[in-house]
Order: sequence, then C-alpha cells, then structure tokens
Amino acid sequence: MDLLQIVQPVILCGGAGSRLWPLSREMFPKQLLSLTNQHSLLQNTILRIRGIKSAEPILVSNEQHRFIVAEQLRAINVKHDGILLEPVGRNTAPAIAVAALHAIRHGQDPILIVLPADHTIEHIPQFEEAILKAVNLASEGALVTFGIVPKHPETGYGYIRQGQAMSAGFKVSAFVEKPNLELAKQYLESGEYLWNSGMFVFRASQFLAELATFEPHMLTACQQAVAEASQDLDFIRLNKEAFAASPDNSIDYAVMERTTKAAVVSLDAAWNDIGSFAALWQDAAQDTQGNAVKGDVLLEDSKNCYVHATQRLVTVVGAEDLIVVETADAVLVAPRHAVQDVKKIVSRLKQTKRAEATAHRRVYRPWGYYEGIDQGQRYQVKRIGVNPEASLSLQMHHHRAEHWIVVNGTAEVTCEDKVYLVTENQSTYIPLGHKHRLRNVGKIMLEMIEVQSGSYLGEDDIVRFEDVYGRT
Repeated sequence: MDLLQIVQPVILCGGAGSRLWPLSREMFPKQLLSLTNQHSLLQNTILRIRGIKSAEPILVSNEQHRFIVAEQLRAINVKHDGILLEPVGRNTAPAIAVAALHAIRHGQDPILIVLPADHTIEHIPQFEEAILKAVNLASEGALVTFGIVPKHPETGYGYIRQGQAMSAGFKVSAFVEKPNLELAKQYLESGEYLWNSGMFVFRASQFLAELATFEPHMLTACQQAVAEASQDLDFIRLNKEAFAASPDNSIDYAVMERTTKAAVVSLDAAWNDIGSFAALWQDAAQDTQGNAVKGDVLLEDSKNCYVHATQRLVTVVGAEDLIVVETADAVLVAPRHAVQDVKKIVSRLKQTKRAEATAHRRVYRPWGYYEGIDQGQRYQVKRIGVNPEASLSLQMHHHRAEHWIVVNGTAEVTCEDKVYLVTENQSTYIPLGHKHRLRNVGKIMLEMIEVQSGSYLGEDDIVRFEDVYGRT
C-alpha cells in the first residue's frame, strides 16, 4: 500500500494570543489572523499540505475558538476528521495524544503529520520533499521531527544536534535548550545543529507506545478523556475532568528527549514560526529601506520598521528599527528588539481586567460577528453581521431593549409570536423582556446596526430558549 494513503495531518490550533498583541487576542489568537496573505495562518497550514495525499485532518483547538476554526475550514472548503476541543490547556504532548487516540479509533494506524497552526513556510516543494522523507522514516518506526537549517545565530529557538545518518535523515543526538549568542554562533559554525521546529511525523501507535513508557499517567488521562468525549455539532468535547488530570508537558520533554527512536529531517524552506513582530517583519516583503508595511501607511526617512495599520492612516517619520501596530481599540509602539516584552503589557491588561487583553472590538460568533461602535451611559451601538442562512438563538434580555436597522441583506425577525421580514433601510424595535430571534434568510451577508438602551448592557444579560449551536 502507498504510504501516503495512510498519512493523516494533525493541526494544533491552541494559542494564548499574547505575543502579537494587539493584533492577536485571547479570543482571537495569531493562528486565526491573516498576517501574510488573504488566508489565516491556520488556513495556510492546511493548504500547504494539499499536495500530499492524505486523510482529512484532525484539529485540536481551544474550546472558545471552535466556531472560528470551523468557519475558517468551511471558507477554504476543507473537510475534517474531527475538531477535538481541549477544555483546559495541557501543552502539546496531551494534545497530540488525544489526536493519536482519535486517529486509531476505527482500527487504523496512520502516520501523523503534526503541524502547529502558526508557522509560515515559503518554499512548498522543499517542504513536501521533507515530509516524504519523514514519512518513510516513520514507516520504519522512527519518531521524526523537522530541523530548520539555521541562517544566523538565533537565541530564540531550541536546537537539535544531528547524530548518525539514517536512510532519509539523522538520528537525534541531542535536544539543546535556547543558547546564548556565543553558543548559538558555535552551533551555526559547526554545521551539526538545526533549529527545533516543533513539527513531527510518526505512526500513531508508535507515539502512544512511547508515551506509555515515559508518561503513563498522561496516556491514561488522555484515553479517558477521549473515551468519555461527547459529540457537539462539528466538535468532539473531551471529558474535562479526565483531560485536566493529565500532566502539563510538551512533546519534547515528555517523549522526544527521552526516546531512542527520535530522528530529524532537515528543512530549508523559508520557515518562520511568527513568534513576534520582529519575526513577522523578517518574514514580510521589505522595501529598499528594509521597511515592511500592511494597510494604510506612509513612511518618511524611516528604516527597518514594521508598520501595520488596520483602521486608520498611520504615518512614521524619522524612525529606525521600530514596530508600530494599530487596531480599532489599541496601538503598540516598540523598538524591534523589545517586542518580546509585549507579553508584559498583556499581563498588565489582564491584571486590571481590561477587555483589550481578550477580545477585539469585533467579536466572532458561530452565526457571524458583532462589533462595538459607540457606547455611553445607558446606550450602546454595535455593527452586526450574520452569515447567509445563519440564525441567532431565540433569546430575551432583562435589562435592555434593542433597535435594529438593516443596511445590507434581508432579516427574518421573530419577536414574541410575530415573524416578519426587515429589508435594507428598514428597522424594527425589540422591547425589553420580549423573546426574539434574528435570522439571515438570504444568500449574502446580513449587516445591521443595533442600538441597545437600558440599565445594563453586558453580554451576560441573555436568556437563551432555543439555539442551533447548542448553547442553551
């Protein structure tokens, strides 16, 4: 049998959304953002393996991102073999374990290609060639990782030392922690070291066997979490109590650094893990002055800057090595060498319970999105977008009334026992305490302006009676 017929991608979609703030947020982390082209990093991760003959991918996602992940797959017409929802974060080893257990549930034993959803790879043919080498090694029982051929002495990555040559790669001699600059220079000069990419290829049963040897408690917890999982629409909800009982550990520490079966395939394909705005600048197209820009940006007498505008014109004059990122509700300005410290800003925002740490002004829901426009004492204005044929829940509010103005599309409105259509340039009023529902009955996006008024306007003032997304 062709090995590629039993290959299955596993896409790791977790992420906290702190290193690329304010573009990424806890509720909308970087893997869901379009940073390098019209597709998100998640979509690009899946699209770049479309040339490899394989089964439908398994995705492991944070529960709160589930609807966005599903929608992004639908947008690129990709089917999946399960979106596993982590009720709590437990690092990469348990995430991969539950995916491997899911992959063998019908008695199959595929070779898994484990890919984080937040990498960029420019040279796809070289990537595909490396995958084929790794698949062949995995078919012989190896647990394979990809080592990135280093281009400069990098202190932000772990390293892999190549050992004895194998048929399509090398045995792993050692995994090395992030070095200081002097040691990184020595690694580069030796030619024996590769950057640790965090991508893996192995047979599902082989990984689970090694996990049983080194982390039996983790495997037991993951087995129980999968066995007691529940189906919810497109999603598989892992048992929360069982999964939370798993040790929190990365695949490197749990398995790869302890197994004798570790192998490495070198990869030279313009890889980047987009771990900071400095990495994003490095990955982006630059002008003759070394500047990379996105959005409505004007630069004057500036060099080696990354400037990203999402809502407004951003101008920069006389700057060098600067990062400027503008969103609807926040602006970041930092020297390029200090952007790793943006996590400290996010931590302070969380400590003071600022909403900017967790969500954008535009918040995505399974039916579409809403976006805050204005807010004052006893009123709030939102822009609402409802996907074609999608519907909000049948709901009621105790503290607010709502006025809806349709600006594009056609809305079917339910208000108590009345059901009626509201079309472009028409409006309707939903009194406080009335059961109501909004549905897009058309084939184009329904766009509305919603004006809320009342004594309390929080998102938790909602009582759901019926919901197609299982949120009642």
